[in-house]
Amino acid sequence: MEQRQRPSLAQTPWDTSDDVFDYLPLHLPPHVSRITASMRLSISAEFGGWELSQVRLYPDGTRRVLLKRKKTPLHVENPDGIIH
Repeated sequence: MEQRQRPSLAQTPWDTSDDVFDYLPLHLPPHVSRITASMRLSISAEFGGWELSQVRLYPDGTRRVLLKRKKTPLHVENPDGIIH
């Protein structure tokens, strides 16, 4: 019986192929506290119009976050002013 290796979740890309939403993947390192991560995401939501789509928390404390927002007819480069 042949064993196939599953790719680790850290290597699995987010599915961001959507005509309705823009997606923004973020990586939060282990040293970022839960409160700091929450504040960062709240600021992105409040001022950038982003909402939480998915969160992955890994055993080492790393978080991968996927934010989404509805696409607009006018493309604005870096509208929330946060360098990602």
